[in-house]
Amino acid sequence: MAPTKTSAAQWDNDSVTEWVINKGNGVKGLSETGLKTLPHQYIQPVEERTMSKVLVGESIPIIDVSNWDDPKVGEAICDASEKWGFFQIINHDIPLEVLDNVKKATYRFFDLSAEEKNKYSKENTVSNNARYTTSFIPTVEKALEWKDYLSLFYVSEEEAAAVWPSSCKDEVLTYIHTGEKVAKNLLKVLLKGLDVTDIDSEKEQLVTGSKRVNMNFYPKCPNPDLTVGVGRHSDVSAFTILLQDDIGGLYVRVEATDSWIHVPPVKGSLVINIGDAVQILSNGRYRSIEHRVAANGNSDRISVPLFINPRPEDIIAPLPEVLANTGEKPIYKPILYSDYCRHFYRKAHDGKATIDIAKA
Repeated sequence: MAPTKTSAAQWDNDSVTEWVINKGNGVKGLSETGLKTLPHQYIQPVEERTMSKVLVGESIPIIDVSNWDDPKVGEAICDASEKWGFFQIINHDIPLEVLDNVKKATYRFFDLSAEEKNKYSKENTVSNNARYTTSFIPTVEKALEWKDYLSLFYVSEEEAAAVWPSSCKDEVLTYIHTGEKVAKNLLKVLLKGLDVTDIDSEKEQLVTGSKRVNMNFYPKCPNPDLTVGVGRHSDVSAFTILLQDDIGGLYVRVEATDSWIHVPPVKGSLVINIGDAVQILSNGRYRSIEHRVAANGNSDRISVPLFINPRPEDIIAPLPEVLANTGEKPIYKPILYSDYCRHFYRKAHDGKATIDIAKA
């Protein structure tokens, strides 16, 4: 039975921790109590919840990838990766049914009872490769984010069948396997843009060797102007393939003008963004960019990012071919990818600060 607390003042730190985190209700459960005002734990500092300037009418590139071998397609992708760090792709050959099914599966998981979802919490899950949680890292954040999510790290079909929730595992596996084709095409195009044409299995594994899917749920928020769905950050992935719903709320930072642009949902499209790992591998030519998600006061929202990553045991550093082709000195030093990720997950979202630990 949900508590009848509709006043933010009734939610002290202990009750939020107990109801939202320990009992597995998440912010979805908090939203469903009929809350009228935002509990103080979710009120972000002014500088985090407001955007300096939002550019109206601007958008990231939308690229038709029906022919990945078309030089113009490759040029558009590489140009967007250098200038924007973000772009959307259409005609990517992932069936709309696959995308619709994984969105339905996201709602299906979050419609489970708190008791069922809590089986996948940090304290209860049988494997860290299937983890349900809220916000980002609640134990270290000074202000919580208005989001719940299920994180599924892919190791094998057998492990996924054994430890992932039955409500969504089949749809997520299909999404991963169809997304792998997009990932390989992106890898080929991005490396060709760096004049790296010899893509052996080791290089392919270095960039795309591990995969993780997050199923994000952003409940309707009573005071969306006081909080965030996700704070400012860049991804630690090589690159991210993001499925949005039709609600919208993703914003990308334009560093040159210290402004933000909204990434509008385009039916059937996928949002691609460069992650820190590819920024490091490309010696800074391709750029990971800060982005954030606004809270929504009118409706629930979901998104499903597929993170394409190096393997935990990989050493990431500027590719030797990139340095040889350009004559550049390395901007970044070699770093174990698992160490890089560990640093990212030790702290609250803080823009692009994580990449500083890899600077030469």
